[in-house]
Formats: sequence, C-alpha cells, structure tokens
Amino acid sequence: MCSVVGYVGKNLSRAFVIEGLTRLEYRGYDSAGFACIHSADNSIMYTKSQGGISNLLRNFETFPIDGYVGMGHTRWSTHGAASVENAHPHFDCNKKISIVHNGIIENFHELKKMLQKQGHQFKSQTDTETVAHLFESLLKEHKNLKSAVLALVNLLEGAYAFTLMLADYPSLLVVVRKRSPVCIGKGEDEMFIASDLLAFAGKTNKVLFLPDECYAFVTRNSVELNDFNGVSLPVYFQVITVPWTADLKGGHEHFMLKEIYEQKKVIQDTVHNNKADENYLWKKLGLTRLQVQDLQVLKIVGCGTSWHAARVAQFFFESIANVRTEVFLASELRYQPFFKETNSVAVAISQSGETADTLEAIRFLRQHGMHTLAVVNVVSSTMVRETQGYLPIYAGPEVSVASTKAFSAQVAALYWLAHKIAFEKELITERALNAAENELLVVAEILESTIEKYKNDIIKKHAERYAQAPYIIFLGRHVSYPFALEAALKLKELSYIFAEGFPAAELKHGPLALVDTNVPVIIFSVLDPVLYPKLVANAQEVKARGAHLVAFAFEGQQELIQLADVVFTIPHVNPLLGPLAMTGLMQFFVYEISRFLGRPIDKPRNLAKSVTVE
Repeated sequence: MCSVVGYVGKNLSRAFVIEGLTRLEYRGYDSAGFACIHSADNSIMYTKSQGGISNLLRNFETFPIDGYVGMGHTRWSTHGAASVENAHPHFDCNKKISIVHNGIIENFHELKKMLQKQGHQFKSQTDTETVAHLFESLLKEHKNLKSAVLALVNLLEGAYAFTLMLADYPSLLVVVRKRSPVCIGKGEDEMFIASDLLAFAGKTNKVLFLPDECYAFVTRNSVELNDFNGVSLPVYFQVITVPWTADLKGGHEHFMLKEIYEQKKVIQDTVHNNKADENYLWKKLGLTRLQVQDLQVLKIVGCGTSWHAARVAQFFFESIANVRTEVFLASELRYQPFFKETNSVAVAISQSGETADTLEAIRFLRQHGMHTLAVVNVVSSTMVRETQGYLPIYAGPEVSVASTKAFSAQVAALYWLAHKIAFEKELITERALNAAENELLVVAEILESTIEKYKNDIIKKHAERYAQAPYIIFLGRHVSYPFALEAALKLKELSYIFAEGFPAAELKHGPLALVDTNVPVIIFSVLDPVLYPKLVANAQEVKARGAHLVAFAFEGQQELIQLADVVFTIPHVNPLLGPLAMTGLMQFFVYEISRFLGRPIDKPRNLAKSVTVE
C-alpha cells in the first residue's frame, strides 16, 4: 500500500522519482521521502516529511538534493505512526545502506531483538528499518554483494518489495520482490523502478515485471536477475502501453467526482470492448466451451468494494446462468474449511489486481486445484499473471481511493459474463443476450441522468442535514442488500460518519433498537413484485419509530414514495440491475455529505488505494 519509485541513469533522479510518486500517491500518503547518491563522495543524502508529497517538495526548497541514482517513497502506515522518524527511506547504523519498502516483514520482531543484541541502534518503529540493519550485518559476513542479498532474502518472512541503495555500490540499486509487486522500466542508458508501472508513463514502454521471489541488480544499462535460490534468470522486457490520462481532474473539484461522471462511458466501454472480443472470451478465461457448458459452481473472492460487487453478481450467476455461486471475503477464505467441487471455477475480483488478500486467496485456490480467473481493471497486474484467465473491466485509471467507476464496471462485466455463460449453456437465446447488453447501456444512461436530476434540488440541499447525523443506517433486500453494504462503506470511508448496512427484514431482529428521530435511514428499493411489499412494510417499521427515511425508489412505487421524507425516483430497469442504476446517485449523495464536512475526499485518512499487505 506504499509506493516505491527508483531511478539510475544518465539524468538526475529527483524529477522522475517525484513525478512517479505523485502518480502513485493514492497508494499511501501518510509520509514521504527521497534519497540519492551524492555524486562527489558517494554518500547517501536524504530528506523526509510527514504528510504527502507537497510537504516533501517544501523540504527541497532548503535542501535541494539530487543525484544520478535515487529513490523515493510514500507511506501507508503499518508499523509505527505516521511521522518523520517512521517515513522511508530507512538506514543502517552508518547510513551507508538505505531502503524503501512496500509490504510487511512478518518476522521483524525476532530479527530486531537479535540485531539489538548485536549493538544495532534503531531510529523508528518500522519493520523496514530492520532490513537495513540486517543487511549491514550480512554484508560484513559475506564475501560479495550477491551472497549477502541471497542470505538476506532467505532470512525475511512476509510479503514485500523493496529497493536498496548502497554507498559502497553507488552505481546500482538492488530490487527485491516476494509476493508484492515491483517492476523495472528500461530507457536509453537509464532504468526506472516502481511498485506500479503507471510511474513509467511518458518515460518508457519496456517493462520487466520482477518474478516472485526474485531480486535484481539494476544499473543504468543492465539488469542482473536471480531467484531466491541464487539461480540466474533471463531478463525479458515486455513492450507495454502505459496509459496515463488521470493527471487532470477534467474541471472537477475532486478525482472522485470526475470518476463518478465517467461511469456512463466506463459501462459502455466494458460492454462494447468485451463484446468485440467475445469470440476469444473462453480462451481468454482459460476455459473450453465444454467446461463452460458443464459449469456448476462459482467461488468468487474479493475485498471491500470488490466483495460487494461479487455479492451483487451472485444474483446474476444464479438467476441467469443457473450456476450455484459462493462469495468469500478473500481475507477469510484461507482460514476456513475448503471443499473443492467438480465443475467449479474460482473468480477473483480486484480493481488493481494487486490486492494482497485476494492474491493469497488465489494461490490458496490454485493449491487446491481450482481453475482461477481474474476480473480486473489492470491487465498488467500480478493477479492476471497468476491466474489462468482474466476478464478486463475497462474502467481506466481510478485515482480516488474510494472506488466508484471500478465498482460499476465490475458489476456490468459480471452481468455480461453471466449472460454469456447462460448462452453457452443454452439457457437463453442470442436475442436475450443482445437484450442484456442493451440493458446495460440503458442503465449507464440512467446512472448519469439521475445525478443531474437530483444533484442540486435534493442532494446539495440536504447534505448539511445528513452531515450532522450521529450515524446512518442503510437497508436493502435481495440484490439491493449488498448495495446497501457498499453505500455504508462509501459513507464510512469518505465522511467518517459511522454507517451500517442491513437486510431490511433483519431490523426487527436487533438493529431496530438503533432507530430514533436523530438517525437517517436510507432504503434501497427492489423491483421484485414479491419483495417490494415486504420492503414497504420494513419502511413502515422505521417510520413508526420516528426515523427520517430516505428512499431510493423506482417509478410507480407510490407506497414507498409516500412514506419517505426524501425520495430519489429511478426509472424502471431490469430488476437485477437496480443497484447499478442507483450507483451514481448514491455515490454523489455520499460525496456531497463528505464535501460539506470538508473531508479530503480523494485521500481519506488511514486508507490507501492499492492494498498490497494482508
């Protein structure tokens, strides 16, 4: 969840490192730091700051360091508070070894105690500093750099990617990877290093994705690659388009607002691009037509918003494709009994394709012989490389930490996939498949038009009231229940108001005790004719306790509309696509509440975009 950027080459390093860190700051912004090799005496110069890159830039005004070998870091705190002392880079006792690190060293407590007994003095509370001191000790024991690095990686436990800068080896950087992403870009007489290839945009399209459990010695014109057994590996730079179109907010106040308004196009692109490639769909997913026709069970894993998208999609696969679907939190899957079933496939959902919990779940599933697929926004990600097939969602770069357009693209892609499976199983006709694609395009229009309809007269008008709420309850039933969970998550992460999502019928089994006149209750309706009257009854229970009721209702649902204090009315869509139709409106609603409170909307506290630690 931290960002690592490095450079070695013919040019001074700071400009590239800071530009790369700025692009990757969504991965962590508790603190920042930069280090480089002094060209005169090969000493390591550095500066660090608490807070984001803007604070680091101010340091350069009084301490304008730069060098031809440099590296930087933005941090998302795991070990130790967000402070200058805990900011990267970290050092050994003599400041001849410097490290920037993403991930977790799980056995750092034992290593730190051992090193302290040897006389090492620590300046921070981080696990990262332990690596620098350990490497200092190992360099004294071993005859050469390679054997010292090999000894280092075999002592470290956890998931990590780090870069080492050495005063005694001033022309190179050492890059190490174990279950955490890092890549190397190749330029002309220069090399770039980053935890995300977005840092390379405009610099190079030649990229080496460091294999798992490998390390590299990187100079301005060479890369020496070895695995953790010391075996030399071939170096292969892929030619990859590295797009970067998210530098500008497009006139919007925040990236989140820009990304909310991009959802219409994102859904359209997801439909059109996947349809254009549908003749190769099963090959892309690593499946044969016979495997699809015999498919009986899907096991879907995800975290956070991706897990909510999976919960919504469960209704798609079961109702449309007649495939029993189980949805797991990736962080919990490995720690419960697992039952492999015949004719089953596992699907992992992730915006970044680097989510650590989901990657570990994939590895667990593959160990059990499962065929694994990834539904991802980044096709160059680790998740795509470690699964047997993938389905892209075409959301484009998503900068705001709170996911918006990736969620809608995931839901749209999974709805489309459910119909493709159903068509392959001869459960629906080609006409029904085409109708489903058209339904998604209609919903994309509704998603945007409802924002425009309500953003001024209702949402902005009432944002102040909801911003003062002690907590907010979200309710749904059937397919709108997981959407209520997503809405509650969005409000929590952006506004810092406590919120919870419940199945509406469960109110009377406990949560109704939370309802009073001070608590807004937001209910997401359904178009199911059996469930809708029951949802109205749940709304009446809320009103009977004096709650302020906000309803996301569909046209013609007069009973619910009349009960509510505030209403958002949405045109009819396919019943399973109700949550997607409400997505933009819900996100804008949360955005305005958070904006009124003055929250840092694109970078909410304590959170990071790409969660690369368990």
